[in-house]
Amino acid sequence: MVSRDYIPRSALKMKAGIHPEYYETDIICACGAVYHTRSTRRDIKIGICAACHPFFTGEQKFVDTAGRVEKFARRYGSTKAARAEKKA
Repeated sequence: MVSRDYIPRSALKMKAGIHPEYYETDIICACGAVYHTRSTRRDIKIGICAACHPFFTGEQKFVDTAGRVEKFARRYGSTKAARAEKKA
């Protein structure tokens, strides 16, 4: 049996030049909650968080899903499909 010497993790270094930059950043929710953390992106904006999500708050909150159909209709025209004419 060959024994391996113990190398503490603090002695191991990351390779230089292959890792993305790591910044202190703020995650800002639409409800106004701000979370301070670290990430490879700066100033992240989210639509819903643990402070306002219905699962965590226990209260029902209306999330606009009906507006998506109207947005699609405005962007791509009518939502009704055109029928092909039948030839007799």
